[in-house]
Amino acid sequence: MSDRNRPHRRPPVFSTRRRALAAVTSFALVGGLALSGSAPAASADAVRHRDGVQADLDRLVREEKFPAALAAVRTSDGRARNHTAGVAELGTKRKPPVDGRVRIGSNTKTFVATVVLQLVGEGKVDLDEPIETYLPDLVRGDGIDGRQITVRQVLQHTSGLPRYVDDIAPDFFLLRHTYFEPRDLLDLALANKASFAPGTKWEYSNTNYLVAGLLIQKVTGRPVAEEITNRIIVPLKLRDTYFPNVGEQGIRGRHPHGYYTDDPDKPLQDVTKMDPSWGWAAGAMISSPSDTNRFFTALLDGDLLRPAELDQMRTTVPAFPGRDYGLGLMSWDLPCGGRAWGHGGDVPGFTTRGGVTEDGRAVTLTVTAPPPTESAAGQVEAAVDGALCE
Repeated sequence: MSDRNRPHRRPPVFSTRRRALAAVTSFALVGGLALSGSAPAASADAVRHRDGVQADLDRLVREEKFPAALAAVRTSDGRARNHTAGVAELGTKRKPPVDGRVRIGSNTKTFVATVVLQLVGEGKVDLDEPIETYLPDLVRGDGIDGRQITVRQVLQHTSGLPRYVDDIAPDFFLLRHTYFEPRDLLDLALANKASFAPGTKWEYSNTNYLVAGLLIQKVTGRPVAEEITNRIIVPLKLRDTYFPNVGEQGIRGRHPHGYYTDDPDKPLQDVTKMDPSWGWAAGAMISSPSDTNRFFTALLDGDLLRPAELDQMRTTVPAFPGRDYGLGLMSWDLPCGGRAWGHGGDVPGFTTRGGVTEDGRAVTLTVTAPPPTESAAGQVEAAVDGALCE
């Protein structure tokens, strides 16, 4: 057994990181639909105005007090347009950059799941093989045994792997500039008891995608960021999409500022610069709304996966209210009929929602602060549904 896979005890210094990370988990970081997953979305008609998407963004800024909102929309015949509202930076009058780069949070999971499924198509990974086969002796804990958890269960959040922490602790600002090794994050999660027996329930846990990222690295012998870049970003020519380098805290290129507060009675603080390593393969990536549309459209069109693997990805189980979950991919019914496919992501400073329909319509919408209420989260989702129903 290599040192890389040998279970080890966390060093004492990690107790500080644990307290810091708990604050992030309390916000359900990088968990798509973190706020809105349990909240009923407003109907599309509730935010649909004569002027469509632009009016929805204006309303999100005016009434829900988001600093900025950005959206990219693609029609079924391939026409694309971009919208913005609000300001790029609080305290200025600068408009948000059209199609600016943002942190996309848990949309990262779909990129990771796609790479795993490509490895399945290449015969290097089996979805129904235990994770132990690829990461021997790594996934162990109280009620946790990698010999009983399959790759499919990891990608589908039916593994029972616990979240990084179960308790609520100090605020996110302790964590902003802290670097975490993926193995440290996994150790933190495995210090908790299993949430349930593998395959018996569904529960969203970022830990699953830490494991998926480590699986990719073990099977390919290369960093997960490199595999995502070479297998997805480069072939699709996603110019504004990247996995941040180790220690990289800023956002490259044109981007709006992102804001966060851990107390609704306190003002929003600029958290644009931060170390996203706590999200790693579960939510560290940066992209633009149009690039995100291009990725999900290509994925659903079969440009990245063979039909057999895409069918597996689209095989879902009930998840969040009104949402089903496949392998790194969600689906939901649209108010105008039909279904949409996507993911979503939440990270301090940026909340992203979007989807793609069977006939090729696509939208990605980002607001530059977390929704302050369930109603605000529902309004963001409704704006997405409204754009897809235009």
